[in-house]
Amino acid sequence: MLGDKKVVYSAVQPTGCITLGNFLGAINNWLKMQDDYVNIFAIADLHALTVRQNPAEYRKRAMSFFAQYLACGLDPQKSILYFQSHVHQHAELAWILNCFTYVGEMSRMTQFKDKSAKHAENINMGLLDYPVLMAADILLYQSDFVPVGIDQKQHLEISRDVAIRFNNLYSPTFTVPEPFFGKQGTKIFSLQDPTQKMSKSDPDPNGYINLIDDPDTIVKKFRRAVTDCDGRVIYSEDKPGVSNLLTILATVTDRTVADVEKDFVGKGYAELKNEVADAVVERLRPIREQYDRLINDKEYLVSVYKEGAESASRIAQRTLNKVYRKVGLVER
Repeated sequence: MLGDKKVVYSAVQPTGCITLGNFLGAINNWLKMQDDYVNIFAIADLHALTVRQNPAEYRKRAMSFFAQYLACGLDPQKSILYFQSHVHQHAELAWILNCFTYVGEMSRMTQFKDKSAKHAENINMGLLDYPVLMAADILLYQSDFVPVGIDQKQHLEISRDVAIRFNNLYSPTFTVPEPFFGKQGTKIFSLQDPTQKMSKSDPDPNGYINLIDDPDTIVKKFRRAVTDCDGRVIYSEDKPGVSNLLTILATVTDRTVADVEKDFVGKGYAELKNEVADAVVERLRPIREQYDRLINDKEYLVSVYKEGAESASRIAQRTLNKVYRKVGLVER
């Protein structure tokens, strides 16, 4: 713990646009934590280098992503916001942790297998080593909780395993992190394939909503959302498209799915889609307006991420000094 509050850590790759799925599944929960925890949120720009990037476009996307972070309501007075690459301790601790992580553990990672299949022409060491850098991200800050989706749970388990392994060898050094799951909206699915997570990498742009999409685009995407043939608006495992829309509506209006479901007794899919679209447009309106202001104020953005990196680095260095001392490296 830092002070009297427990530490929450999370990092997201700068894909260019934050999707509605990212917002409802992760950031919306972060906003509710800002007064109760020490919040450390990073742009995971080193992780994203496992895929080849166009340098100029990547820098632009990363800055846009950071502006969207702030536009969502993450407050630099309450949370530490920074770029992972600006805090050198991440890469340094990753090397140390590599020496306590086994090749077999990495090669069994589900995400490594999946990404290797998708990027057979570029199966690089960064892709294999991704969970170790993630462990370094988390353990540097003595994180108590890590908000994770189902697809990242395996990576968090590796972070826990490495922390326990190191602690057993050298005496308690790292806090062993626990997963934090939001109560609702932890996984939002594609509007076109509701069996898959909503993602910017969806080959069909109608499958995801970007936070900075204009209202007309949002409405069109929801009207094209996949449902089914029986016409009943109910939440059910065998109705993934309808259930996804009900979850989105419940989350953006801060209600339960059961409560929202009652509103659609005797109504059809067109009414559901229209109501979800209207609710999402209104929920995202202040975010889009704030983003438009922030993206044109580079001086402010730089000041926020610079201050965030300095704060993060001070915390990270305390952990790194302890680790270096434990493993026997000569003091600087």
